[in-house]
Amino acid sequence: MADEKTDPVGHRREKLLRLREKGVNPFPYRYDRSHRLGEVKQNSAALEGQNVSVAGRIMSVRAHGKTCFFHLQDQTGQLQCYLRKDVVGDQMYALFDDFDIGDIIGVNGEVFQTRTGEVTVRVQGFAMLAKSLLPLPEKWHGLTDVDIRYRRRYLDLIVNPEVKPVFEARAKTLWAIRSFLDNHGFLEVETPVLQPLYGGAAARPFITHHHKLDMKLYLRIADELYLKRLIVGGFDRVYEVCKDFRNEGMDREHNPEFTMVEFYMAYADYRDIMDLLKELILHTARAVRGEETVQSGERVIDISGLWEQKPLMQAIKDATGCDFSAESVVELRKMAESVGVEVAGKNTRGKLIDAVFSQRVQPQLERPTFITDYPREISPLAKVHREDETLAERFELFIGGKEIGNAFSELTDPDEQRKRFQAQAELAKAGDEEAHIMDEDYIRALEYGLPPTGGVGFGVDRLVMLLTGATSIRDVILFPTMRPEGT
Repeated sequence: MADEKTDPVGHRREKLLRLREKGVNPFPYRYDRSHRLGEVKQNSAALEGQNVSVAGRIMSVRAHGKTCFFHLQDQTGQLQCYLRKDVVGDQMYALFDDFDIGDIIGVNGEVFQTRTGEVTVRVQGFAMLAKSLLPLPEKWHGLTDVDIRYRRRYLDLIVNPEVKPVFEARAKTLWAIRSFLDNHGFLEVETPVLQPLYGGAAARPFITHHHKLDMKLYLRIADELYLKRLIVGGFDRVYEVCKDFRNEGMDREHNPEFTMVEFYMAYADYRDIMDLLKELILHTARAVRGEETVQSGERVIDISGLWEQKPLMQAIKDATGCDFSAESVVELRKMAESVGVEVAGKNTRGKLIDAVFSQRVQPQLERPTFITDYPREISPLAKVHREDETLAERFELFIGGKEIGNAFSELTDPDEQRKRFQAQAELAKAGDEEAHIMDEDYIRALEYGLPPTGGVGFGVDRLVMLLTGATSIRDVILFPTMRPEGT
């Protein structure tokens, strides 16, 4: 006989065999529940003395000879159950010896309160619903190894119940975003994940191959170009909740697979989008948190007041004391190094300016701030600023030091778009792996006529981080990308 301490898996498999020998199916097809566990606790006064049928995972057992207390857990919480030998009979009571912490069982019985006031079910019958062949961590209430938590999210959800509300908040966030956009006349659409050309962002793609067509395909890095094709086609307000994929580094704010929302509105510019995005985020914060606040780590940020707007170059000057408007790449590199900015691999004016902003300005942007008017050379899909041809009509939104969204007055001139793509192609030849590629079909769509359009893409994962106080993107993605075990 396997020893429970030295061979817990063997011990459980022996119990599995005994259950089958006794005619018990350890993995039955279904079970009728009358209530979820949280519903019993919430309605305990009305259910007192009534029979209920509940189900859940055994999370603790306290045996006392002819009686036994155990706790079940489901999505709604935990509930205590009280098992007595003289109620269920000798045979059933002995059968419970082959049940373990981690097993999923069904219980029927009468609701009552113990002398200490704990809502409890007095068990009249029980059934095995799924035998757990692997033991939960010894200290089941404290699974703290983050690698295991992310890699085996199912185990994390079992033993760390505080994780569930994060993902419930994520679901509520998506519901709030969809309801807001639907109520503002936007149509939810779906565009291809597998694309013959990738575009809409500065990022390196994942590449795959379709065998039947013998063609290279890319996982999308953004939805922008397809959504703007739909504006050309006559849908004047569209959005997509989309999975995007970027073959880039991983850190606390980046995962190769992530969720975006992009929406585009005809006859609007980036200022209109700025107002709409602010309204959307306030609506979502109210829906998820019950108030117009977000949380950056331990800091709660009130977002109900004025959202600052500041041009990019002015924000950099305020933070560094330096004017980065020079045209010379050599001069800009020297200035960046003088203020402690890492510039390795930044070989263009736009990328140097962006590096200075990312390292010296962005971390300080706690309150909601729209950074506007980016260099034209790093904004190939945006219109030239109507007051300064060196700039683009673009903004990025930052809250809690995180970039939340990126928006443009969309470039609608097909000839200008071709020039921008050609300039990007030259950067690609020079080794820029994130340069935008030429997309002839998109230019053809523009040649049919794209009305004045404003659009934005914003990260759902980062927004959920702010709404829940999570400090890592892996805490808000159920199954984040991980290195193979053992590497």
